[in-house]
Amino acid sequence: MKEGSYLIYNNDLVKKALVSMIIEKALLDIGKETYDKVVHELYERYHSYFQDCYEHPEYLSEILKQLYGNAGKVAVESIKKQLEEFSYHQPIARFLEVIAK
Repeated sequence: MKEGSYLIYNNDLVKKALVSMIIEKALLDIGKETYDKVVHELYERYHSYFQDCYEHPEYLSEILKQLYGNAGKVAVESIKKQLEEFSYHQPIARFLEVIAK
């Protein structure tokens, strides 16, 4: 792997980890039961984990809507607020756009 390619790959991994940790924190701030339900549904429906939501934010969006309806917006707003300073990165901006729908 060329050095430039490695840096891009590494940078993407850092963003993926950041998004994953913020999703976890937002859900745990709401409650352990909410966190557990979302983890369970994410795996049951999509065989995915929080780090997969970086590339597939629609998974998280669908689960929050189906489980919590409008109340799911509390988690979305928390995630948006915590990622706001990183939204100049296109993949994070896209992630935020999709979960806000």
